[in-house]
Amino acid sequence: MRLPTGGRIDRSVTLHFTFDGVGYTGHPGDTLASALLANGVHRTGTSVNLGRPRGIVAAWSDDPAGLVQVEEPFPEPMLLATTIELTDGLVARGIPGRGRLADVPDTARYDRRHAHCDVLVVGAGPAGLDAAREAADRGLRVVLVDDRSEPGGSRPTGDETLVPGILHLQRTTAFGLYDDGFVLALERRNGTPHQSRQRVHRIRAKHVVVATGAHERPIVFEDNDRPGIMLAGAAREMLHRYGVLAGQRIVVFTSDDAAYEAAADLAAAGAAVTLLDARETAPAIPGVEVRAGTMVVGSEGVERVTHAVLSDGERLPCDLLLVSGGWNPTAHLFSHGRGDLRYDDALGAFVPGEPLDGVTVVGAAVGPPAPNRLVLWRTPGDPAKQFVDIARDATVADIARSVGAGMRSVEHIKRYTTIGTAHDQGKTSGVVATGVAAELLGVPVASLGTTTFRPPYTPVAFAALAGRDRGTLFDPERTTALHPWHVGAGAVFEDVGQWKRPRYYPRTGESMDASVLRECAAVRTSVGILDGSTLGKIDVQGPDADVLLDRLYTNMISNLAVGRARYGVMCGADGMVIDDGTVLRIADDRFLVVTTTGGAAKILDWMEEWHQTEWPDLRVHLASVTEQWAVFPVVGPRSRDVVGAVFPDLDVSAEAFPFMAWRDTVLDGVPVRVARISFSGELAFEVNVSSWYADVVWRRLLAAGAPFGITPYGTETMHVLRAEKGYPIIGQDTDGTVTPHDLGLAWAVSKKKVDFVGKRSFARPSNLDPLRKQLVGLLPVDATTKLPEGSQIVEGAVLPPPPVPMLGHVTSSYHSAELGRPFALALMKAGRARIGDVVHVPVDGTLVPVEVAGSVLVDPEGTRRDG
Repeated sequence: MRLPTGGRIDRSVTLHFTFDGVGYTGHPGDTLASALLANGVHRTGTSVNLGRPRGIVAAWSDDPAGLVQVEEPFPEPMLLATTIELTDGLVARGIPGRGRLADVPDTARYDRRHAHCDVLVVGAGPAGLDAAREAADRGLRVVLVDDRSEPGGSRPTGDETLVPGILHLQRTTAFGLYDDGFVLALERRNGTPHQSRQRVHRIRAKHVVVATGAHERPIVFEDNDRPGIMLAGAAREMLHRYGVLAGQRIVVFTSDDAAYEAAADLAAAGAAVTLLDARETAPAIPGVEVRAGTMVVGSEGVERVTHAVLSDGERLPCDLLLVSGGWNPTAHLFSHGRGDLRYDDALGAFVPGEPLDGVTVVGAAVGPPAPNRLVLWRTPGDPAKQFVDIARDATVADIARSVGAGMRSVEHIKRYTTIGTAHDQGKTSGVVATGVAAELLGVPVASLGTTTFRPPYTPVAFAALAGRDRGTLFDPERTTALHPWHVGAGAVFEDVGQWKRPRYYPRTGESMDASVLRECAAVRTSVGILDGSTLGKIDVQGPDADVLLDRLYTNMISNLAVGRARYGVMCGADGMVIDDGTVLRIADDRFLVVTTTGGAAKILDWMEEWHQTEWPDLRVHLASVTEQWAVFPVVGPRSRDVVGAVFPDLDVSAEAFPFMAWRDTVLDGVPVRVARISFSGELAFEVNVSSWYADVVWRRLLAAGAPFGITPYGTETMHVLRAEKGYPIIGQDTDGTVTPHDLGLAWAVSKKKVDFVGKRSFARPSNLDPLRKQLVGLLPVDATTKLPEGSQIVEGAVLPPPPVPMLGHVTSSYHSAELGRPFALALMKAGRARIGDVVHVPVDGTLVPVEVAGSVLVDPEGTRRDG
């Protein structure tokens, strides 16, 4: 079917490709679709729901049927054969409705770029090229994007001169127009979307010119979905762009003058062409049999159309049946920008309505000329066999059912029938569906309108949207300055926020449980060391720093003395705990706020929001210093010996260095800050040093602790130690419905402050309910069962019929070296009033009796804290 001359392909080079296991040849410049048609292949697959044969309908992204699966050079499903540029070695196959995802990593590179311009022109057809030249001549910064491989529109002639001095991007589809002139465009590098790198351009334009042309629409008739039935403009483009004559005996069915050009060109190329015009009068075309007042009402054939069934009953032989019912302006981008469309009765199409700020529409996108057009949506026939949306196997009968079910909005009809929800976004079916629905409802087409055009205009791979942000870059991994040391020590890591934190340090043959028990015992009996550098740290400075913190924390911060630290709780406006941590007063006008690891960014944002939107008069500045400070808690009864040995100038005695105090010192000229803060209930010192010196200070602490068997421990041990002391983890022991009082932290809620964020909510009746869930400890009666976290707590030893009343749930659960048994923390209704009671927790189908205990299970008197 390839003509000996013509087209824009490079006939001097032969490309080899395989489709459905059969080898074929083509040329550079071909698409997979044009190469298949050149080899006489019309069928490309089967339909998604009915399994009917499907073939190529259009010549570009408006094709509703020609989806294929690419296998080589890289597997990718559901691609349009009309938009895949042919490459040597390409392997593809037709799909039975759906494709398959790759089971190997994608080796292609994807990227993104940013561009700013005065004018963005979308579409490099004649109208777009003129607009780009005019803007460039005025000295404006211009970006021109076009989704085809070369400029010139659907029928390039070879004399399209490029516009100098602009950013000109071919093979680039503008797939979304957003607020303030922001456009996303996908560039297919080297024209091979299945293998070569793709690039998303993020373009910010002062003005957008939409020169996107128009889509030809079909006329619906019985069995209009067979392979070999195409749009007339598509067959003409195959002829002129690729030198492919898609059929020898061609029937053209139209109600519009535009199809006459296609019929004439195909006849001139050597095909026998019969043109059927639904209008009562039709002009003559040399070499073409023209029949006026005649319609196609059906088709025959299996793998490919063989006959057109006419309105007078004649079965007209053909190997290609072309259809043209007119043209719809490609108004998608205009609609993305919230542009209103209006129905043009003469065109039978929706066109841009009122002007849109920052957007100009030119060329056929405004509305192509329509002399003597007859608006015809469908011909007589069986509605169940008249396909409106070929991609979805949706028929006129489906529209009739939706209308019969009471649907009156095209948005409802779309969702009832699935018309317009496939890869082509209803480019050939959407307006036709509106026309058919209007006929069935007996209302004007204009009153129904169109469904909403939403980005993306054409499908975009998730890989392209992700760009380089995939794998470890999808959610960037943050590591502390000691990460190489932890790796060398054999640490097993866990993700905490974006941080890689050592979870435990197993010895040879040691399980996690065994490692954690060993680490816990070392901390409780001698000394351990933790890399706590990931804790959020916010530097708060300014004359009103204490005022801001008083308003955000539940307890008083302004009366904190320089050189002291205080535990603090932050609540949301609803009075529920959102974070906790310590606050160090560095100077009269400076504080260091320490947050949880996962809450660092959220709390800085929270503080800035209140400062900037509610209290902009406060003279205060905030800055994250999380990565500037490395923090090493040295914990356990021998921690004073270790810290005293490393910092001999620092008096670490209990009298000189009390709990919740901090002191500055130096180590070989390096400033170091040491704080007496404990998250374990043991004697502890937190060593703070610039991250530049983290490794050497860590090693000095390990060397000083060697005589005492100092043990590095991870986050799992930290969790066990804090849980034994009843210290909550925000986000684990809380769920967004927990107040400080529920956690037993009423002492951290100031009764002196006039106000703070969340205070008013504490007086709500629901917050005073004695049956609120409260943090308690749970001790399995058998002293051996570890309760699964998240398990529900029930009242009796026998479950009642559903729904079973729940008392609460387990929030944390561990084995304890100190207690010699498993234990748990839980949120439980009226929990503190039920200490000593026995309740039950379902575990693997068995109700496990547990004793309710106070939340502090180790050293409730707190005598260990001071050593």
